[in-house]
Amino acid sequence: MKRSISLLVLSLFFTTSLQAQARSDSATVRSIYSEMLSNGKAYDWLRVLSNDIGGRLSGSPEAQQAVEYTRKAMLEAGADTVWLQEVWVPHWVRGAKESGRIIARTGDSQEVPVCALGGSVATPKEGISGNVVEVHDFDELKALGREKIEGKIVFYNHPFDPTFINTFEAYGEAGKYRWSGPSEAARYGAVASIVRSMTLAQDDFPHTGAMGYNDSLPKIPCAAISTNGANLLSNILRADPGARFLLRMDCQLLDSVLSHNVIGEIRGRELPDEVLVVGGHLDSWDTGDGAHDDGAGVMQSVEILRTFKALKLRPKRTIRAIAFMNEENGLRGGRGYAAWASTNSREKHVMAIESDAGGFTPYGFGLDMPEDKKPSIRKYRELFRPYNVWNFEEEHGGADISPLKPSLKVPLVGLVVDSQRYFDYHHAGSDTFDKVNKRELLLGAAAMGSLLYLVSENGF
Repeated sequence: MKRSISLLVLSLFFTTSLQAQARSDSATVRSIYSEMLSNGKAYDWLRVLSNDIGGRLSGSPEAQQAVEYTRKAMLEAGADTVWLQEVWVPHWVRGAKESGRIIARTGDSQEVPVCALGGSVATPKEGISGNVVEVHDFDELKALGREKIEGKIVFYNHPFDPTFINTFEAYGEAGKYRWSGPSEAARYGAVASIVRSMTLAQDDFPHTGAMGYNDSLPKIPCAAISTNGANLLSNILRADPGARFLLRMDCQLLDSVLSHNVIGEIRGRELPDEVLVVGGHLDSWDTGDGAHDDGAGVMQSVEILRTFKALKLRPKRTIRAIAFMNEENGLRGGRGYAAWASTNSREKHVMAIESDAGGFTPYGFGLDMPEDKKPSIRKYRELFRPYNVWNFEEEHGGADISPLKPSLKVPLVGLVVDSQRYFDYHHAGSDTFDKVNKRELLLGAAAMGSLLYLVSENGF
């Protein structure tokens, strides 16, 4: 009987203790949201990064300006320590503005919006002109073969699949025509390639992005064409199969240059050598100003440092914010940080979280980790429901933090947002500060900051 009473008392004690902890966690999460939504500075920092510095292609003067500005923002946020981590990055430059022109057999011509894909070689100064072969996929390209492709320009007209509710799935399905399309066209003797922009939007903004050459095949110039331009070209080719395309590009790949990751942290009060990383990538393409991709993620991460300091929240474990360099065309920043962390035996990385899907309304977290780890995050689901953060089922973490997984087995988390508008702007001249909503941006920061606090206090 005494044993039963003792077990009952012990059970009641633990139940009461857990309930008290849950109330405390809930109150702290509420304070994080309230502070950010009332006093957050991420939007102001992003305004300067986007409007005053602009597009930040790796190796550019603007990228270096962004490094120094973000360092100052982290100091302003109150980080205990801020430092720059050296990283060598590719230095591809776009050069003079590209041009694309459809030329009918009658001699009539029409300019269409194009932009070079990141990493492309240039055309000759006079441009490359050729008949156009339109294909929708690699199977169609292969079926045509060298006989019908040699000496011509391949036009990959592969639209985003609108039936994917998650637009990142549409991007993943279409992206191979941007990345591998040039080399696959060169395999059959094409002199250049054009790819339909990776977006559902129908507009005049061509969307750039990285491509990769197969070194065993000729390197041919490659460009993206806007969706309106792609539709026009396709319609003209149906009426006039002999139409030609004139492409001019002035891009070039220079020697790699020294750049930096920007790192700021709040040291843990009890377990300072256990680290939780939060970040985004500081570089962007140069066609727009990289507000959503990924100035938003960088400034959300800096905002978390500011909020912890403003609330006098000294986390149990170290919170480390990282503005990674060179996600867009090399991932050198993410790989460099993971390599450094792998040699730092003093520290243990507990978790890493990234925001790289735009500064849109958050509704969950992607969990890229073993199944037995996921309950450690999903147990907080009820704490997030009042903030409309409910989806804990997706699995993507983030590109910059991904090298931490194979090298250190770090559980990865990605902020899940409403992505329906993201690819309207992704890698395009339309990715500008005016497309960012302040409240949505701060809600994303609050969601990540809250999760970091909970894991810092309660462990994984």
